[in-house]
Amino acid sequence: MHQKVLILDFGSQYTQLIARRVRELNIYSEIIPFDKAPKDFSDFSAVILSGSPFSVRSDQAPSPDLSGVKGKLPLLGICYGAQFLAENFGGKVEASNTREYGRARLKYIEEKDEFFSGISPNAQVWMSHSDTITALPNGARLLASTHDVQHVAYAFEGEPTYAIQFHPEVYHTTEGTQLLKNFLVTIAGLKQDWTPNAFIEETVDALKTQLSDDRVILGLSGGVDSSVAALLLHKAIGERLHCIFVNNGLLRKNEFESVLEQYKGFGLNVKGVDASQRFLSALQGVEDPETKRKIIGKVFVDVFDDESKQVEQAKWLAQGTIYPDVIESVSASGGPSVTIKSHHNVGGLPDYMKLKVVEPLKSLFKDEVRRVGAAMQMPPELLGRHPFPGPGLAIRILGAISADRVELLQEVDAVFIEALKREGLYDKVWQAGAILLPVKSVGVMGDERTYESVVALRAVESTDGMTADWVDLPYAFLQEVSNTIINRVKGVNRVVYDISSKPPATIEWE
Repeated sequence: MHQKVLILDFGSQYTQLIARRVRELNIYSEIIPFDKAPKDFSDFSAVILSGSPFSVRSDQAPSPDLSGVKGKLPLLGICYGAQFLAENFGGKVEASNTREYGRARLKYIEEKDEFFSGISPNAQVWMSHSDTITALPNGARLLASTHDVQHVAYAFEGEPTYAIQFHPEVYHTTEGTQLLKNFLVTIAGLKQDWTPNAFIEETVDALKTQLSDDRVILGLSGGVDSSVAALLLHKAIGERLHCIFVNNGLLRKNEFESVLEQYKGFGLNVKGVDASQRFLSALQGVEDPETKRKIIGKVFVDVFDDESKQVEQAKWLAQGTIYPDVIESVSASGGPSVTIKSHHNVGGLPDYMKLKVVEPLKSLFKDEVRRVGAAMQMPPELLGRHPFPGPGLAIRILGAISADRVELLQEVDAVFIEALKREGLYDKVWQAGAILLPVKSVGVMGDERTYESVVALRAVESTDGMTADWVDLPYAFLQEVSNTIINRVKGVNRVVYDISSKPPATIEWE
């Protein structure tokens, strides 16, 4: 059994990044909402308190009982967590005169403390809070300050309890990973043994126990997630895994045929099901994005229900659900963070479908899935494939969906993706695609007026999809792609490029 870190979630937008940073250290972590904290913490080797949109001075502020943790387990409070420890153990927290947000520099470090071992005295950190600690709690000593904030880091004497006002998990805290390593490895003494190979071995063993001699149906998409899930299940149950690739009519150009060919070399038992008309008919006239997702989810389940009846003794439906899907659909482990959008492959099945769900990847971020795939020697071209949304082009066609609009967007998308690959840009982009907008614009071709569709191109860089930034593609490249799309794809006379980051936008438009 691996040692585990409990991340107590107070609703911070960064909680999932804490988990990811801990896992990058090859240490397993779990996120649990503050209001579902366990009474017995014996399963955990360290605890981290997250940030929060709440103020500790508010009557509605999260206030968990830490009597089973503080002084008994290594404990790290981050932002709200640091303020909570101060407020509840003899310190004082007050509203700041100014909101403390953005980059800052550590100007004082207690160099003898191993918590800051290897950290530059002038290290850059990231602040995001409107309250400030004006008095340290009883028995605490100051470790670090910045120009504007006195009590940036402190520790309790005689116990492994530390608190920091900044966020070590975000990119802008340049030495945040080292700080977390100091706390978890040096101070807490945790072993760094949660590796891709360990995950594979343990997951395969768990699947063998969970599935026994049952047969499993898996929906393949051609993407990394479902592919890695398929290989894990194949290792566990072999030919009792029945893979089904559904053509929902919303895939990329020629993707249905190419994906089926790709999986033949994997030794998987794969069946292709063309249900495109079924999906497109159900989506006819629908414009609302959430309604689209729910319709696609329902038809997806219906198709698998039909197919499951053709597989004797099929009792399980396997899905390539990953952690960001779960987070955005139901918030972190059911915690207080806000639901952004639903995902078609997250949640339970309807009563009439006699299949149980198995999701071997639901605790992994996208980058972790790729590392697991690499450890199983999956081809680089498949591991490097851009993520593609489960609902497919349905959420890249804003407004009503029709076969004609799908075909138009498939052609545009093909031009864009082929150009990225040809120019050596594909592997430098985390995800790229085209969006068909629900507007038309006036144009001129030759001496004739046109009134045709507008498409947007989207390319982002990210590591796990939780945050993303737009890619600064060369102007010459965008010019060439735009000209090719307008000249080759009938019905498009204008191309725009999306330069929005996540947050505040999402990667997909719907």
